[in-house]
Amino acid sequence: MDQADAAPPHATRADDPLPRPVLRSAVELYLDLHAHPELSGHEHRTAGRLAARLTELGCTVTRSVGGGHGIVGVLDNGPGPVVLLRTELDALPVTEETGLAYASTVPGVMHACGHDLHIAAVTGAVALLAASRDTWRGTLLVVGQPEEETLNGARSLLEEGRLYERFGVPDAVLAQHAAPLPAGTLAHAPAGGPPLMAGSVAVEAVLHGRGGHAATPHLNVDPVLMAAATVLRLRTAAAEATAPAEQAVLTVGSVRAGERGNVTPDHAELSLTVRAFTQDALDRLTTAAERVVRAEAAASGAPRAPGFTVTARSPALVPDPELTARVRLAHERLLGLGRVLDLSGSSATEDFPHFAAGGVPVAYWMLGTTGAGPWRTARAGGDPVPPNHAPGFAPDVRAALPVGIAALAAAARQVLAPRPAEGRGTDS
Repeated sequence: MDQADAAPPHATRADDPLPRPVLRSAVELYLDLHAHPELSGHEHRTAGRLAARLTELGCTVTRSVGGGHGIVGVLDNGPGPVVLLRTELDALPVTEETGLAYASTVPGVMHACGHDLHIAAVTGAVALLAASRDTWRGTLLVVGQPEEETLNGARSLLEEGRLYERFGVPDAVLAQHAAPLPAGTLAHAPAGGPPLMAGSVAVEAVLHGRGGHAATPHLNVDPVLMAAATVLRLRTAAAEATAPAEQAVLTVGSVRAGERGNVTPDHAELSLTVRAFTQDALDRLTTAAERVVRAEAAASGAPRAPGFTVTARSPALVPDPELTARVRLAHERLLGLGRVLDLSGSSATEDFPHFAAGGVPVAYWMLGTTGAGPWRTARAGGDPVPPNHAPGFAPDVRAALPVGIAALAAAARQVLAPRPAEGRGTDS
């Protein structure tokens, strides 16, 4: 089923079974996190709120995993499979324009990607599983990952934090992500299709000029002009480095230079990302970008070579086919066939693929967040639905959060071992 043809959500069977205290606690946490977002690398309060809730639910919690604000909660329920639920902690440098009563109270910072919704859903799923421990066996790992938006958090947890060495190699890693699809729906990558998300390379480039008075341009080497020429040439280079059928994107997201209009600065900084679905395309685009940066610096007579530093990499996200099929079946039983959609590959990127290190199976799906009213308006040609990273991104919490909670719990149960009926009720 194509996501564009999905009907607006109605009441779902996933909403009804949720115990009121579980949903209430998840909503309260969501509202608090949304109002108090924290940027990548600064998620101290957010990590503390997640740690406190997991502790209340009976998890053994370890903080500061990976040298940052990483959180790992362990709910041990006897011998059996190990399932890891991942959620992100960080927000974005975006000024919120939703007008919500619980809008961000931090100037210039917003949960514009739905990570607050992810955290709330994970805690709700853990609450459901903790309350039904007589029905399953195994270990539930809950990971609160910082710095997803900079693509550094997952590798820090796995490498510096030695996540799998310390807490066990999971039999499955599960995660979901908010998306501007109808609230109350889920979306999976179809079997045999392209990667669900593109791989990416993040780069910081520094162009060196010769600063001076704006009235004497003949004595200066202007890095602002150098940067402008570089940005324009990069767009052409991206087109030349990829075949027409390839899906690849090169974006310059930030240009920083100078402080005043009457002073020529001595350097300019560019932040750019390359996105593609194959490693070969990523390598070609990154090489082309570096060639352009160096060539424009040379053409401008830069006094020294530019800097070109790769700050983060992430491979394309390819969910495990077998695990995805099992999880999708659980979601179809939960919501019905019409509420579980097929999703084509997206040029969005994230560092979740690192959790598949060593062949660990991963499953990842999208959680619809758009309410029925905005969805119908957009479909009728009205205002488009604000996407992730937009100032107006506003999930319909009442419709999306219950489904997100139930979806995670149902997916985890596909991996955790069922407890024999005769053994139920004997353990606390």
